[in-house]
Amino acid sequence: MKTATFIRNLTLATASIVLATVLGASENPRSGEALAVALNDARALVAHRADFKVVRVEGDSMLPFFGNGAVLVVKKMAAANLRVGMVVVYTNRFNETVAHRLVAATAAGWEVRGYNNAKSDSSLVGDANIVGVVYATFHSDDRGDGSLASDVTAGTSLAYAAPAR
Repeated sequence: MKTATFIRNLTLATASIVLATVLGASENPRSGEALAVALNDARALVAHRADFKVVRVEGDSMLPFFGNGAVLVVKKMAAANLRVGMVVVYTNRFNETVAHRLVAATAAGWEVRGYNNAKSDSSLVGDANIVGVVYATFHSDDRGDGSLASDVTAGTSLAYAAPAR
């Protein structure tokens, strides 16, 4: 992979987030790249970092920031370092991996909610179930709805951005 292509894709992803935020868009940001390209760029970013992980997204609860087909780079982080507003990936009580934002600290753990969800998730986030915080987002033009060839997504975990459970 060429550095210029990687930087262009990262710039496009950042620009789409800023534009979506300013316009209040609810559509899934697109980069003009296939999911395979987004996955390869994310994998290149984490290649030499044991504390990073790549996950792909299914769901729309985090729009306009990311949705179906997005690829997240997640950095391991202890719960003690979390702050309100951070977007985290964690395992809920149903053993599902979820990507949502921190909305409040409680004595028992962090309350999380998708941007488009009316209520918080039923699982709290703490050291026992946090995967990490979202470090980078790569958008693609693929929906990430299971119609992709398994060789493209092989070895990549799935994180749901879905209604609260």
